[in-house]
Amino acid sequence: MSKGLISPYTAPNFYTDAISKGRHRDIVGSRWEETGRAQMQILLDAGLQPHHHLLDIGAGSLRLGCKAVPYLNVGNYWATDASHALMLAGHAAELEDPARLSQNHLIEDADFAFPTVPSTITHAIAFAVFTHLPMNNLRVALISLRACFPTLETFLFTVFLAPDAASLLHRVKQPDGVVTHATRAPWHMLAEDVLHLTRASGFVAKLQPNRLPRGQALVVANPT
Repeated sequence: MSKGLISPYTAPNFYTDAISKGRHRDIVGSRWEETGRAQMQILLDAGLQPHHHLLDIGAGSLRLGCKAVPYLNVGNYWATDASHALMLAGHAAELEDPARLSQNHLIEDADFAFPTVPSTITHAIAFAVFTHLPMNNLRVALISLRACFPTLETFLFTVFLAPDAASLLHRVKQPDGVVTHATRAPWHMLAEDVLHLTRASGFVAKLQPNRLPRGQALVVANPT
């Protein structure tokens, strides 16, 4: 990653270059099928049903969307990402039935403001989003979710964790082999900090013990 960038995704022309080369899958991480299945299973375990309304934050090229859209009732999947073009690439290439998902449900949003997403959202997920951003972005997203979606039941998100305060400022090799950092992407945090931030933003938070693809930890957050 170039020096000074918060994330590799913020590099100039990152999305344009990748999409032009047909790499819409590659740039959202490896293990496309495995990770998409894991995301969908997380939602099912959290009680997602076809009548619920799902917000896929950092949806990328619809790795989850290509599984969630056929499962949910038509119109109940919404997606946000820093790149509208990347979501459109996924819409064109990855959906079995593109007509089930209106392109108006794909919202460019790099600030977690959720513009034009309806207030009817019941479930939200941010998979491998805050692993690539400084912690304050998590705070903004949590506060915005509470403000925008009064019917929200569950927010699921992943982070990388440092095992203790002594190791926080050093490189940490995650269980799946990814090396994470305190001052650049991929970022790690202390579990205590993640839980405190989530609870202070108006959620009951629980850290799941199992590790997900690439060693990510899952937090289940329910509004208080």
